Amino acid sequence: MGIFDDAVPGGNVGKPLMIALGALLVSRFLSSRKDQPEQGQDKGVAQSEDGGLLGGMDGLLDKLRNSGHGDKADSWVGSGDNKPIAKDDLGDALGSDIVKQLAEKTGMPEEELLKQLSAVLPGLVDKLTPAGKTPESGQIASALRM
Repeated sequence: MGIFDDAVPGGNVGKPLMIALGALLVSRFLSSRKDQPEQGQDKGVAQSEDGGLLGGMDGLLDKLRNSGHGDKADSWVGSGDNKPIAKDDLGDALGSDIVKQLAEKTGMPEEELLKQLSAVLPGLVDKLTPAGKTPESGQIASALRM
């Protein structure tokens, strides 16, 4: 499955998790603009035409950094070992609105979604940032084969 072969143990990522990753990082996975707050409304969701619920990978990394998990996020982008993130820490960083939206889009229970995302994100971000630079949404979509 391409990028997941090395990024994820076993390289196996199910369709619901792919939908969640796409919704986080690539806007075309959002079923409609009504899923996002209107201009001027702030529900903790970044406004982005091309970067998914959080404004792409930069938005995801910013959410993690702003919630006290910058050391983990930076380890995924930088060289060296990827620090793990607990599902509860990831849930706190993303915020309940985002987690709820992702669970609705995937049909997965929130706890299971967070468990799977926390297992996949460190390796995925690492593979998508080989030079320590975050890619554009189009590059992410291509890498994920969306």
